[in-house]
Amino acid sequence: MDGTSERLWVVVGVDGSDSSRYALEWSANQAAQRGRGLTILTAVGPPDAAGAFREIVPRGGEQETSDRLRDAQALLDYARDWILRLFPELSVRTRMPTARAADALLDEAKQPDTSAVVVGSRGLGGLASAFVGSVGIELAAHSPVPVIVLPKKHEAAHRAKGRVVVGVDGSESSRRAVEFAFAQARWNEAELVGVCAWQPMAAFVSAMGPVPPEAFDDEAVEATARRTAEAELAELREAYADVSVDLRTVRAHPVVAILEEATPADLVVVGSRGRGGFRGLMLGSVSQSVLHGAHGPVAVVR
Repeated sequence: MDGTSERLWVVVGVDGSDSSRYALEWSANQAAQRGRGLTILTAVGPPDAAGAFREIVPRGGEQETSDRLRDAQALLDYARDWILRLFPELSVRTRMPTARAADALLDEAKQPDTSAVVVGSRGLGGLASAFVGSVGIELAAHSPVPVIVLPKKHEAAHRAKGRVVVGVDGSESSRRAVEFAFAQARWNEAELVGVCAWQPMAAFVSAMGPVPPEAFDDEAVEATARRTAEAELAELREAYADVSVDLRTVRAHPVVAILEEATPADLVVVGSRGRGGFRGLMLGSVSQSVLHGAHGPVAVVR
């Protein structure tokens, strides 16, 4: 139970889509491995859940509401039975709140016994699903616990054994992501790959005044980036001595470096914001771009 007296729960959102089915299997596997329970949630939005589109979306009557509730309950029952066939010993509970999917999942994320929230990259949002990962992005921006987003298709989700790839940049957000990545690597008996991306500095500092000589020295910039990453990993290397770590410094934009390193079987871990992140943004540009571009599961840690 990870040293706690009460059970912790992994929360997964389902809506009947392929994406949510893969998220369901992946989250159940994680919960089973770590001695946690699984909360399966499907949200039945209120009549005005269409938000800005509510004037053009037909409103249903009591019969439609009853049908939606019945279908949602049938989905939950099917999901629970499916997971218990795969993981008979797993503790499973279901939730069917009347709320927007993102709001319902965020409420569960704020519960003291929730350890993580898992969703598919599409679905869970009606018209909003046209915007890739809208629920996942909203959750990742506000959830107090890690949010894991799975792609539309993730073959053999509950059996996949990949590496854990984490972005490392020395920021506070990165440090928390690295700590989560180490824990995941240990539990999954996986290798941890730290990716520290760096770019030539001259182009950035030239607009700010005189350019120092070291800004033209790529070797110096890379060495500085590596020292920063090594310092960030040092303490956790000791705490997780059984985890194999491979630190890679890459001359590239962070998004490009992370996505090129990861395979569809890998778990990618990023902080919600890295160096230079703007607090006014809901979610950092790197984490949001990784969510859009990854072919495997992505964990965003605030």
